[in-house]
Amino acid sequence: MSTFHCIAWPLAAASAMLAFPAMAQDNTFNRDKHFDGPYISGTVGVAAQPNDPGDTLMFDTGSGSYNDTVTTAAGGNAFSPGFCNGRFTSTAPGTGCSNDKDRVAYSGRIGYDKRMGSNIAIGALVEGSGNNALDGTSAFSTTPAAYEITRGLDYAISARARAGFTPGGGALFYGTGGISYAKIAHSFRTTNTANTFTPNRDGKMVFGYQAGGGTEVMLTDHISLGLEYLFNRYKDNKYYVQVGQGTAAATNPFILNGRTTRIRQGSENLTFHTLSATMSYRF
Repeated sequence: MSTFHCIAWPLAAASAMLAFPAMAQDNTFNRDKHFDGPYISGTVGVAAQPNDPGDTLMFDTGSGSYNDTVTTAAGGNAFSPGFCNGRFTSTAPGTGCSNDKDRVAYSGRIGYDKRMGSNIAIGALVEGSGNNALDGTSAFSTTPAAYEITRGLDYAISARARAGFTPGGGALFYGTGGISYAKIAHSFRTTNTANTFTPNRDGKMVFGYQAGGGTEVMLTDHISLGLEYLFNRYKDNKYYVQVGQGTAAATNPFILNGRTTRIRQGSENLTFHTLSATMSYRF
């Protein structure tokens, strides 16, 4: 069972249990003021990579398109051993790859909600977030050699709207979505010591979006706890690794017949899910 699933059920159960004492204190709450005004929040949870077993590294051998096959001097596919979703642990594709792992996610945010009547609340927030989940893809050549590109979210600055239903105060059930601007970090490694490998860029900012929903329960008139799910996607199609000759022979598949080979991850998007516990202070 993944970390994502291991943490989801305890967080959901905790949120449900917290709702009961909050509702039981109905007479002590100023419910008309709930979810109506500014707040600050902190979150901690898990970032989970989706299962993408068909992911590959892709090659541009001079055509301008990442749909090329790197061929050997004999005309065979230099990467016929295949690919794997994750980081290589050896040069053998059958046993030499570890899957992407779920990791910790965290954020801080400031926001403002406005009650519209007794049961509807709308609002907006600005958030800074980060996580240490990694999305890796590996390729295996006939040499044999292994190649890997890994990427992950360094940090993101996001702006989201949210709207929800609050049954007279006390609790809020909401949907949320908006834009995000993120710094994506990349890394490359290989067991090939003959060619040279030069990344074209790293840590550049890219745009994306977030969408999801959650719930908050007021513990006092100022403090709430909650649970939130977000789907996160960022356009990440500019990073590549340029292959040079190095000490390799002229018959090397990467440079054969004057090739100029570039390598990138097959997926043009960095995608992950977050499930987080939230704590907010309302002014």
